[in-house]
Amino acid sequence: MASSGVAVVTGGGSGIGRAAGVALVAAGFGVVFAGRTEATLAESVALARSVPAQSAPARSASARASDAPPASDEASYAVLDVTDRGAVDGLFDGVVAAHGRVDLLVNSAGIFGAANPVAGTTDDDWDAAIAVNVTGSFAAARAAFRVMSAQEPRGGRIVNLGSVSAQVPRPHATPYTVSKHAITGLTRSLALEGRDLGIAVGQLDVGNAATAMTRGLQVGALQPDGSRRAEPAFDVGHVADTVVFLARLPLSVNVPFMTVMATAMPLLGRG
Repeated sequence: MASSGVAVVTGGGSGIGRAAGVALVAAGFGVVFAGRTEATLAESVALARSVPAQSAPARSASARASDAPPASDEASYAVLDVTDRGAVDGLFDGVVAAHGRVDLLVNSAGIFGAANPVAGTTDDDWDAAIAVNVTGSFAAARAAFRVMSAQEPRGGRIVNLGSVSAQVPRPHATPYTVSKHAITGLTRSLALEGRDLGIAVGQLDVGNAATAMTRGLQVGALQPDGSRRAEPAFDVGHVADTVVFLARLPLSVNVPFMTVMATAMPLLGRG
């Protein structure tokens, strides 16, 4: 029985989304893993159900809307494309119908796309990055706002997954870099509007967590000087632990921006 609240995790079939969702289930959240591929979502749910529950630290009654009814199942999944705004709205309607409320949204769905110089970037490259990374995140946040502002007790938390590329660009990654800068703007706007609604919104910028999306960077990543070199990575579980930390904060506390990255990652002098 979930005791910490009900969470929706987009991009839940792999990478950071899967790791975060599994960690949230272990922390006592009921989690709906959302994504495009049923087989990988089912794997995420099976993994989440196999992980022993963790003991949560003691929290005050104001830490979360803890009077909410618990999720009837700790882990479930929903198949959808976040670029389909109607499907995203339907996802949240379904979660409310099944569990009564939504306490947490982890906006993790995202793509890196093809690595091309600006002149070689196609319309499809650009459109795909903006559609998934920006429009998909907005659609999920909008649906979460609609639910969180109307439920009783009111409020909730949104964690947008950003990137160190929102701070310093990576060569040949213009669509991705622009999309992650847009996530920063989205986070700031949501946090401003959410503070009077009891909705805390923050952004977690991640640098080189070891996932399928970053596997190529560990082999040889293009550097600003034109050279290629392997970049260090770190266990994605540390990102998941950070998401759980944020999720457990009382709604009276917000962490607007946080960065988690490999210690030796060439970020600070990259630009």
